[in-house]
Amino acid sequence: MEKGKVDQIIDRYDADASSLLAIMQDVQDELRYLPRDAMKQISERLDIPMTHVYQMATFFESFHLNPRGKHICTVCMGTACHVRGAPKLVDQLERDLKLKSGQTAEDLSFTIEEVNCVGACALGPLVIIDGEYHGNMTSNSLSKVVGKMKKAEGGE
Repeated sequence: MEKGKVDQIIDRYDADASSLLAIMQDVQDELRYLPRDAMKQISERLDIPMTHVYQMATFFESFHLNPRGKHICTVCMGTACHVRGAPKLVDQLERDLKLKSGQTAEDLSFTIEEVNCVGACALGPLVIIDGEYHGNMTSNSLSKVVGKMKKAEGGE
């Protein structure tokens, strides 16, 4: 199933090895992570060593080698967010989603992650959910957002 999707992405770049990063980004956007089989397919189709693809995937923090949830909940843990209560937001997410930070739900619905700083200090504490910034968050407001998402997914 994913093999065809990966081939389509590679074909969009005419299997040009100079487009390796863009191909990897598009594959990850499609599959939500970079599975080993997809990296192997990229390696073979672009005629570059698998070790090179793997090096790229592990060098750039934006790539993920493990499955990620449909909904990514990212808590900024930079200094401004941290002192304004970001650790409490991580705790709230862990309670609401029954996951630990860094984990993905078994049904691949949610992933909780922490990042050092996103450069939006005036909005702290900040939670990014599916790429949307939610500034000045409280545990209460975060629970409401997560509750709506869970309800939309058919949970609760």
